[in-house]
Amino acid sequence: MTRRHGPRGDESAGLLITGAGGFVGSRVVRCAGRLPDGRPPLRVLAHRRTVPEALGAVEVVAGDLGDPASLRGLCAGVGTVVHCASLVGGTEEECEAVNVRGTEALVEEARRAKVARIVYLSTASVYGRGTFREARPQDLVRDPGSPTSRTRAAAEDLVLAAGGTVLRPHIVYGTGDRWVGPGLLALARAIGGGLRGRPALVSAVDVDDLARLVLGAALAPADRMTASVYHANHPRPTTADVLLRGFAGVAGLPFAEGASTYEQAAERLRALGRPTNPLDMMATDHWFASDRIWSDLGLAPGVAFEEGLARHAGWYRSTMRFK
Repeated sequence: MTRRHGPRGDESAGLLITGAGGFVGSRVVRCAGRLPDGRPPLRVLAHRRTVPEALGAVEVVAGDLGDPASLRGLCAGVGTVVHCASLVGGTEEECEAVNVRGTEALVEEARRAKVARIVYLSTASVYGRGTFREARPQDLVRDPGSPTSRTRAAAEDLVLAAGGTVLRPHIVYGTGDRWVGPGLLALARAIGGGLRGRPALVSAVDVDDLARLVLGAALAPADRMTASVYHANHPRPTTADVLLRGFAGVAGLPFAEGASTYEQAAERLRALGRPTNPLDMMATDHWFASDRIWSDLGLAPGVAFEEGLARHAGWYRSTMRFK
């Protein structure tokens, strides 16, 4: 069923998911669709992408965060909003329109409908550059450095001001990934292997495990949620070398341990006309302590990176054209 807006009289505490056709949002929709009988009525907001099929009684609403008028009435009959939609990689103006003004309109609709809970899927990139070792949200100051991360930080503020919950994953990988796998493969190919010295510790999460966390945060009893901002990764970090070696292996590329120093790797990237930002993320710790969310939700942590990547390796090989 697809509609524009307006309540359905039989909904009293429905679950709304935005970004239902996206990388993470589509997984959250699938998780919600697998809930046992008695789950809340499910409504999903879809823009351009196809919403996962075969989910049973799901109400699909056409709407656009960049067009606040299209959201009118969206939250009628909804008890919980899971906001997974964000524009990644647009201009400042485009990101402002979707991530800030769109979230503002969504939060206003939630207020109007007296929604009980809003969960926003953000990103650890709101912290900007730096070294992060077992870092917890309450100990960090946001310093976003791109239009995407600046506007997502502003969206966080809107959700938090409304009493909502914010989840910040770092590296998210898995079937449907169009950013992490290609980026790490390109880096591994350019520098020829791992970096010399102590391997940087890096937080990562399988997209399916992240979906479990998002939905868990949406449906958990209020007294289980002990924080308003959570890091949302596997609680045990991996290392930069394991990440690079993993994607090189998926692509069938050779991987040399300790192939170069940071300076040598940076010089190779500059010679290829590429930025060094991805290298910086692999050269220093980006470990965001994420044990609290698993504990609060009473969920068992999912798989570590190497096992998780093995699950998705076939998709990466067939889709990303690692040749």
